[in-house]
Amino acid sequence: MTLQSHRELEAAREKLRLLEARYDANRCMKGVDEHVRELSMRSLRKLINQLKEEIARFESRSSLRTDTR
Repeated sequence: MTLQSHRELEAAREKLRLLEARYDANRCMKGVDEHVRELSMRSLRKLINQLKEEIARFESRSSLRTDTR
């Protein structure tokens, strides 16, 4: 996934916010199979990290474009 516009950047930030909220809610869940919860949290953490990387790459590219002008 590569962010191409500021609209996609905002959508990615919203998805990141939702994933982080889900991760926090998952961490607090009780009465759920611990193995399943751990796998779910691992998957959420991977998605969170991917989005953070994409956002950072886009922001880096954007700052490079404005610095060269």
